[in-house]
Amino acid sequence: MLTAGLSLLDRARTRAGEPDAAALTGTVSRAVAAERLGFERFWVAEHHGVPGIAGSAPAVLLAAVAGRTTTIRLGSAGVMLPHHQPLVVAEQFATVSAFAPDRVDLGLGRSPGFTPPVRRALRETERDFAADLAELRAYLTGTAEITLHPQPAGAVPLFVLATGRGLQVAAELGLPVVVGGPLLGVAGDPEPGLAALAGYRRAFRPSAQQPGPRVAISLDVLVADTAAEAADLLLPEAWAMAQARTTGAFPPLEPVPTVRARPLTARQQQYVDRTAAAAVAGTAAQVASRLAELVERTGAAEVVASSSTSDRDALTASDAALAELFEAQPVRGSAAAMASPSAP
Repeated sequence: MLTAGLSLLDRARTRAGEPDAAALTGTVSRAVAAERLGFERFWVAEHHGVPGIAGSAPAVLLAAVAGRTTTIRLGSAGVMLPHHQPLVVAEQFATVSAFAPDRVDLGLGRSPGFTPPVRRALRETERDFAADLAELRAYLTGTAEITLHPQPAGAVPLFVLATGRGLQVAAELGLPVVVGGPLLGVAGDPEPGLAALAGYRRAFRPSAQQPGPRVAISLDVLVADTAAEAADLLLPEAWAMAQARTTGAFPPLEPVPTVRARPLTARQQQYVDRTAAAAVAGTAAQVASRLAELVERTGAAEVVASSSTSDRDALTASDAALAELFEAQPVRGSAAAMASPSAP
């Protein structure tokens, strides 16, 4: 059994032939199931103008999830801070916390909009991410010159969705990080990512929220009865990523037979293979072994499964199988959750 914390990240992926609203109601239903299965935290994301994703308003979506759950922690992974004023983000998540006291986590990133038109619509400008983070924290902790209303119903811990510079900012401000992609070295050389995480731990400055460094790892995780079935579950997302890389459009998820019937260019096949290599997909035993190695290598305190597939029933079964691989974790309040140990 794996002993790290276990969370789900649901991006409200749209499906071909379904209205966008079905993706949002599907996210809420998945959160209800995740609570029943014993997941520690349920994350949602922020994307704008992306056909394959309906999750554009994390605070609104989390409010809907809060109304259907009672114990699971709810977080954003994340709100892209350059798109917003820190005060507005603080107000939104303080409001969500009124509906889910001591259950709300605020993950923050700095990724730009998906396309130039989206970036223009978001009025993106050069911003000081570290300064915005510090300002946002001041509002939530009551140390800013403006008193936040509503007052948060309990602490709203901050997380940083980290790349190289994000790790430095998190260390300077004493915040936990969520890392994924190349930093994990799943499909490539792990050494650069390990060096970056070691740098985060060395530079970490304890804060009131976080006494020591804390790392969560995020990646696609899918479990099925056979490795071939798990590979099929991964195929719709891999094909969408290949289209995004080769056409600039990130589309809704399509059924596996539809994807298999499509002729792929050599470049598209390369991207499909790359997505598959960066994921953890297989039987329960295979997934447990690979996740155990990743947790050991990165010193992660939490695994964030960001998986999606076109078949909702198969995704539900995968979530249930994944939950069985982890020891039951108590639903922790903000102080205990933030103090989880990570390897030196």
